[in-house]
Amino acid sequence: MSMKQQILSVLVSLLLSNVVASFEIQPKSWTFRGHPIAYEEATLHPSSTSPLTTTTEEEEDEPILLLNGFGVGSFHQHRLMNSLNLDENKNTKRRMYGIDYLGQGKSWPIDCQDGFGKNECGLIYSVDTWANQIINFIEEVILTTTTSPKKVHLVGNSVGGHLSVIIASRRPDLISTLTLLNATPVWGLNLPFWSGHLPPPRIPHTIGSYLFDRIRDENTIQQYLAAAYENKDAFDDVLVKQIRGCTESSGGGHAAFTSILWSTPASVVDEDGTLTNKPADFYTLLASVQCNVLLLFGSRDPWCTPSFAKRMYQTLASSSRRNKQQQQQQRYIELQNIGHCPNHEAPVAVSRTLHRWISSSSSSGDMKHHGPQKIVFMIALTIILTLLSLLLLKIVLQVTGFSKQFMV
Repeated sequence: MSMKQQILSVLVSLLLSNVVASFEIQPKSWTFRGHPIAYEEATLHPSSTSPLTTTTEEEEDEPILLLNGFGVGSFHQHRLMNSLNLDENKNTKRRMYGIDYLGQGKSWPIDCQDGFGKNECGLIYSVDTWANQIINFIEEVILTTTTSPKKVHLVGNSVGGHLSVIIASRRPDLISTLTLLNATPVWGLNLPFWSGHLPPPRIPHTIGSYLFDRIRDENTIQQYLAAAYENKDAFDDVLVKQIRGCTESSGGGHAAFTSILWSTPASVVDEDGTLTNKPADFYTLLASVQCNVLLLFGSRDPWCTPSFAKRMYQTLASSSRRNKQQQQQQRYIELQNIGHCPNHEAPVAVSRTLHRWISSSSSSGDMKHHGPQKIVFMIALTIILTLLSLLLLKIVLQVTGFSKQFMV
């Protein structure tokens, strides 16, 4: 290729290409009730634009918040984040978030002393604590960072799915859609003789510490992953060490695990938003969810089996029939030969399904919000920008003397 042809190729690429976007997962920190919380944000950052594309703030889509299962951090969402990035429309911007629950991953009170530190006193590592943490995170971080969206798409795996249902039932104003990846319907053993608030009594602390040291052994983690994943090639020693690493650096892991063991299930919330002492039934909470819900379950999960998913679907369908004005949509999809963690074991399949689900849910809302006038305007604007880019290309070619050689 001659020098003139190379220059022309570059000019054409600059003028007629789509937005070139870079993708990066950035670790960040936020404070919840005085405790540092680790989270990650991933965004499509346009690095160059052409006359055919625009990257205005109005184009930012509703963000996605990914909630983990138990015992891991937001690193367990990296595969799904990268897959979602590949499936996204590069002409728009969407932020994705992962977060570590307090007492999990990298989110710990300052100066932990195994439940007896000043900053640990009074804490309880329960689903109510985590649900409040996520609600505050959505309000204080996600919705203040984005420009126009006022809701988020919530995606939860295992206990993250359990939390998602609690959050969507308590704050429907914050949630656009709900996706449950092998969500567990049960959490909180509510063991006797202790409320779960730190510091722990001697006997619960001894029991919890013994069990914690057993389950965080690398051989035990390996056995757990072998049971959770149908495809054994989907995890490796790196993941084992990452999970083990979550238990080593804080100095509060034994007490945190003990508190989780003794913690209560989600509480019933009064009309004024106050938590009561009454335990809330998971399926009752699910029936109160108002947004669209996707149930995406691995068929080979040994714990949260498809039978649980089918009961969840029936609960949602019955609720929709009783409340026809909500116009809620629910869908159940079974991923064949996938285990308990589809987000990590089958990120491509989850991403494609999730992308179609969110796009279909958002498109109907966009039509209602923007109306036909906005759509006509956007089409007209695209045509005008296309004509301008072609005119600019012609001018550039004429100035460089290439018009006779390359223009038809």
